[in-house]
Amino acid sequence: MAKATNVWSDLVLVFCFACVLPLGPARVAAGLYNLSLTTDGPATMGTEVTISASLVVKDNGSLPLPADAHLYRFHWIHTPLTLTAKTEKNLTSTIRVVGSVPGDFPVSVWVTAVDCWMCKPLARSALVLPIKESLVGNLVVTQNTSLSWPNSYITKRSLRLSFLLHDPSDFFKSASFFYRWDFGDGTMLITDNSVVYYNYSSPGTFTVKVRVVAEWEQTKLDTTKGIIQKTGDFSTSLRLRETLQGIQILGPTLMQTFQKLTMTMNFLGSPPLHVCWGLKPQCLALEDRECHPVLVTRTSFNLTHVFQDPGDYCFIFRAENAISKAHQYHRIQVWPSSFQPFVFAFPCATLITVLLVFVMYMTVRNAANQKDVVESPEATGLKCCCQVCCGSLFLDTPSEYLEIVRENHGLLPPLYKPVKTYNV
Repeated sequence: MAKATNVWSDLVLVFCFACVLPLGPARVAAGLYNLSLTTDGPATMGTEVTISASLVVKDNGSLPLPADAHLYRFHWIHTPLTLTAKTEKNLTSTIRVVGSVPGDFPVSVWVTAVDCWMCKPLARSALVLPIKESLVGNLVVTQNTSLSWPNSYITKRSLRLSFLLHDPSDFFKSASFFYRWDFGDGTMLITDNSVVYYNYSSPGTFTVKVRVVAEWEQTKLDTTKGIIQKTGDFSTSLRLRETLQGIQILGPTLMQTFQKLTMTMNFLGSPPLHVCWGLKPQCLALEDRECHPVLVTRTSFNLTHVFQDPGDYCFIFRAENAISKAHQYHRIQVWPSSFQPFVFAFPCATLITVLLVFVMYMTVRNAANQKDVVESPEATGLKCCCQVCCGSLFLDTPSEYLEIVRENHGLLPPLYKPVKTYNV
């Protein structure tokens, strides 16, 4: 009995080793591999989609891939997508599925040893496959000129707009297509060609839209034929810009020192513009350290400056947009100012204040005494000073001066005396 028990124990042990032995490499290598998934989705409802899973080493390590691919099996979960084909070769598994309803469907896959379905997976991965009711594709815009700004193109040059249908399984090979184009500037066009050419005459931001219609004939279950139609709407945004053809400068060419200069630059091109300006004695190219950078978001820019020293000067302007560059120069002569108001402002103001106080004092004095005032040497000096310094500020005409003198003197005595009368 004991011998039989020992034999049974040995058989159980051998059976356990037989189960575990094929799974040894998988357990040791678990977590060291990845499953790389690729797909040609998204796809239109009813079209075939291909999904591939390949076993690769994680993080580009030095661990070699399993030598015998037949020792491992790929397990897929793709419900509710319908499986149409499945192939495995060289540690790569490929399935083809079809979606009958629109939506986003998860697809997962893992790898285990072929003889043990309960073992820990060697690697696993998953993805989400979009199935759309409408057509799938891209609207592509190209031009012979490439710009640094995204989605930027040049006006008055031909644009190529094309629609690329995504149909890896040739599901729409028997369909007829129609395209309705909207270029965003009020122009509409209907074609049966997926490629059109168009010129934009003015700069700006435009949205190009195209509606794609696919029609084909299909036999129904009752052997009757009907027309099946699929549509799709696609759009893209375009930025049309003009080349910078030049800079127009509006401003004087002759100035005086301490006079405010205002100049206007009109840019013959599309903003935004990176403008750089500088001031030098001669019209020479600017270096970076001599440049005053300004970002201009319009087609015009105003610049103000005050010259403190006379001489010949040259304004240098450099502008650049996403398409091209432009330079412009503006010469100007600065002459010394013929009148410096700040030199005489304080003395003249002081003198006028003193004269006003003196005149007021004399007026009050004359009004209080009610006497005939004879023009004294001091008053004569005052009048001369006013005439020299202040000009006609106080005494514009001789008549006004006589009026002031007449008001300051008392009334003149009458030219005749009344005759006395006596009563006897």
